[in-house]
Amino acid sequence: MIPDGRVVGLDLGSKRIGIAVTDSAQKVATGVATLVRGQTHGEDHRAIAGVIEDYGAVGVVVGVPVSLSGLIGAAATAVLEEVEELRSVLDVVVETVDERLTTVAAAGALRAAGRNVREQRNLIDQAAAAELLQTWVERRKAVSR
Repeated sequence: MIPDGRVVGLDLGSKRIGIAVTDSAQKVATGVATLVRGQTHGEDHRAIAGVIEDYGAVGVVVGVPVSLSGLIGAAATAVLEEVEELRSVLDVVVETVDERLTTVAAAGALRAAGRNVREQRNLIDQAAAAELLQTWVERRKAVSR
């Protein structure tokens, strides 16, 4: 279980990684960056470790793209495999959250905010990371009541 403090949220795409961070009270998630994937997962994981250090994060939440029917497909399997890699190299707790529809929700929010398609491309991954991290925050809050 992730302790109190800032948490980093990751939307692990095949080309980019969206990054979001909570406040220290774990109430609000905000998109902060999009990393372009490097040549290796090792490169990506070093960059993620740097983000964790920069924000003083105590945990990481990774979105798993479960299908609408609840099945674990190829994309979700790849993310779960990378989550295991992250758990072996990061010094913080790594949890997962079902991220169904977070990219769709993020795109809708960006459209509603008046962002055009070109602007969306640069923000969609971090907005999706913020959506999935906020989902984790809300679910955790509901469980603790």
